[in-house]
Amino acid sequence: MNTIISFMKRNYKILLAIVVLSVTLFAFKMKSGVDSNPDKDKLLLELLTFVIEKGHYDPATIDDTFSKGIYKDYIQALDPSKRFFLQSDIDEFSKFETELDDQLLNKDLTFFSLTYDRLMKRMEESKKIYKGILDTPFDYTVDESFNTDYEKAPYSKNVSELTERWRKQIKLSTLSSLTDRLKIQENKGNVDKDSLSHDSKTENVIDNKLEKIKLQEEADNSKPKTFVELEKETRDNAKKSLDEYFGFMNDLDRDDWFSVYINSITARFDPHTNYFAPEEKERFDVSMSGKLEGIGARLQKKNDFTEISELISGGPAWRGKQLEAGDLVMKVAQGNGQAVDVVGMRLDDVVKKIKGPKGSEVRLTVKKVDGTIKIISIIRDIVEIEETYAKSSVVNKNGLKYGVIYLPKFYIDFENRDGRDAGKDIALEVERLKKAGVNGIVLDVRDDGGGSLSTVVDIAGLFIEQGPIVQIKSAGRKKEVLFDRDKKIEWDGPLVIMVNSFSASASEILAAAIQDYKRGIIVGSKQTYGKGSVQNVIDLNQFVRSSDVGDLGALKTTTQKFYRINGGSTQLEGVSSDIVMPDRYAYLKMGERDIDNAMPWDKIEPAEYTVWDKTTNFNKAIVNSKKRIEQNPQFKLIEENAKWIDSRSEDNTYSLNMEKFKLAQNAIEETAKKYKPISKYKNALQFASLPYEVLETTKDSILKEKRDRWHESLSKDVYVEEALNVLDDLQSTVGFKKNLPAKIKKEKLAKS
Repeated sequence: MNTIISFMKRNYKILLAIVVLSVTLFAFKMKSGVDSNPDKDKLLLELLTFVIEKGHYDPATIDDTFSKGIYKDYIQALDPSKRFFLQSDIDEFSKFETELDDQLLNKDLTFFSLTYDRLMKRMEESKKIYKGILDTPFDYTVDESFNTDYEKAPYSKNVSELTERWRKQIKLSTLSSLTDRLKIQENKGNVDKDSLSHDSKTENVIDNKLEKIKLQEEADNSKPKTFVELEKETRDNAKKSLDEYFGFMNDLDRDDWFSVYINSITARFDPHTNYFAPEEKERFDVSMSGKLEGIGARLQKKNDFTEISELISGGPAWRGKQLEAGDLVMKVAQGNGQAVDVVGMRLDDVVKKIKGPKGSEVRLTVKKVDGTIKIISIIRDIVEIEETYAKSSVVNKNGLKYGVIYLPKFYIDFENRDGRDAGKDIALEVERLKKAGVNGIVLDVRDDGGGSLSTVVDIAGLFIEQGPIVQIKSAGRKKEVLFDRDKKIEWDGPLVIMVNSFSASASEILAAAIQDYKRGIIVGSKQTYGKGSVQNVIDLNQFVRSSDVGDLGALKTTTQKFYRINGGSTQLEGVSSDIVMPDRYAYLKMGERDIDNAMPWDKIEPAEYTVWDKTTNFNKAIVNSKKRIEQNPQFKLIEENAKWIDSRSEDNTYSLNMEKFKLAQNAIEETAKKYKPISKYKNALQFASLPYEVLETTKDSILKEKRDRWHESLSKDVYVEEALNVLDDLQSTVGFKKNLPAKIKKEKLAKS
């Protein structure tokens, strides 16, 4: 949930003080360095602590308690499964548990260097351990078990214990895979793929549906294999998976691990204060704007090779029709320059070579899926990542037409005021839906982690005449109220906002404003995520006069808290839905309130605002919906499933005996069958694109496939169905007649 709702270009007064004060502290020339640069690392520590202490809303005291928090978070981040470090390592590390605050203030890298060197050593040793384990067949008749609750597990006392932990962990993975393979082979063509490896908590379990389908096809198209052959296959696949994992880990350099250490420090101020290394800052900018300059291809590591995993619809690679998913990139050349061999190169480094400014040429030497070698020239361009942006659909229900808008994030292009942003795009979607003659709108911000604050104000302003949208408070300063000052209302009809427990930050501001005005009805999880703080992204390079030190990245730090116009904070408490819908994950601890160092809830004076009084059926619609939900068998099943999931969250012990494992899995699968109707549900509604998009999909098969998938998911979504039912209830008699299609209107009036 590390999203922001503001940016450095706001709050000049707060940040100006930091910049002015920092000139004398950091404007000095650094020694140049290469891979490991202690001077750069020390400078980063100095910069971070200074900027956070001067700019943070409520900076924590850097003391022994602070030190213990860093220690705990960092060690857990390095070795979450406790399969690298020994107890002797932890005993050695723990001597620094209360000294990290002093090391931070003194820019001392002793602890980091010790842990980094030890981790590299233990990882090399672990490679030998897992390879040795996978050389020998497992005996699945032995009666033994393995507990996957790593947080409560002790560290291994010696290499022998560590090897045993690795053995059991790998055995659990291969056992799960092997039982799937046996089940597929025994039930050729008849096995229910959704029942395979049902327990999602086991590590490295084959739980990907595509992989299961592949296994099924292999079984259908080949002669039966012996148990010995299948057992060996599972070990070979486990080895391949671990080889790829360690290949990824090998790609991480010292700077990457130092970023982990730094973020263990920044997180002690609050969960949303983070350090961005240069590459991460770039990815963050792309996620916020939804666009980049490059060829428009997603890449992934495949052993030593870089594979094209997907072409982005509309991008230059997609338009060129020469590059394909599955192609392996062997060399990269800038225009007619010399081609550089990228086999074995870090994925991030390959990406850097392929990306580049609009209008420049890159030449890729690729190995095609058929084995041929081809040189492909691509002119880089601006690539828009379609999944980032808002989209809408229309649906006919009971003689009325409704619009559904999905907003994945509150995106904005900070560098280009004329670029796309969520505010402008939602306004456009609303206008398109109005032209299509809709009688109500559902705005879906489920799983929307937030984004730009300014876009929230713009979006909320589409649905009210004018007035305050959100209140902001900085440390030691008077509150600031952000208003919608445009009297124009883009949509004054029935409105429903859909949220869930992962709707955070900017999503919560929007939902809270709509709720406080009683402008629309909030439906979804019991409460949203509960992130009520504002972050600013600060470029750390501005504080250093010389560029010899290299790119220092950026810091995202909490500078303010925001409040509802009724005065309450969304921090921890989130926004409570007007209509609560059962949620499969309602009982799991996943919100801001479940983080140990989250900022507290508080309240301030309310702003002056006038409640919307033009929705005559507001309370009636809420009552009707609650009755429907209580009586709906699908929602009852979801609630029951949520309780079952919660009851199993503490069940972490698995038998490594095949017969006992099968019995346990069969029991889980039998219970799980009861909940299959949740995923099989169909709401009998047909969703469609607006006319302009229908035209676009005729020219773009990838876009058509994405829209078809989205529309299909909407037709299986009981939450969307109930949101549309609420829109039905919000129709007033006058409005109902006014907005009916002409033919139906005549029939209705004739009968009345």
